[in-house]
Amino acid sequence: MTDTDAGPAPLVRRAEEVEYEPVDAAEGMRKGVLVGEAEGAPNLAIRRFVLDPGATVPKHTNAVEHEQYVLEGEYVVGIGGGPSETAHEDGEAAGEEHVVGAGDSLLIPAGTVHWYRNEGDEPGAFLCAVPTGQDSIDLVE
Repeated sequence: MTDTDAGPAPLVRRAEEVEYEPVDAAEGMRKGVLVGEAEGAPNLAIRRFVLDPGATVPKHTNAVEHEQYVLEGEYVVGIGGGPSETAHEDGEAAGEEHVVGAGDSLLIPAGTVHWYRNEGDEPGAFLCAVPTGQDSIDLVE
């Protein structure tokens, strides 16, 4: 058996090793990859997002599913409203907004329209697990 056959090496990554960067098209949101392909994870990536007070993330879809766990703060998550869903009388696609807080969990299937808004005075933060590999993000107007 070669080293490549053994699979990934175990990893302990310290919080201070994680670099956070702004998320394009999402004013006031930062992302840090806790564990991902660069750290040897073959199947899943775990990312931590921080939503500053007043942050907004526009309606968008992702090519891959997202499982999320809210760590701190309180913010609004909108889910739904894609072109295949029933529209309101004004023609706007339907969708539901949910106020989430620490301990709440979400499943956002691939291709589902979703958005975020932090209306509070404190940052919000969540973990997001996604399959490794390429993900495309498409903004929804």
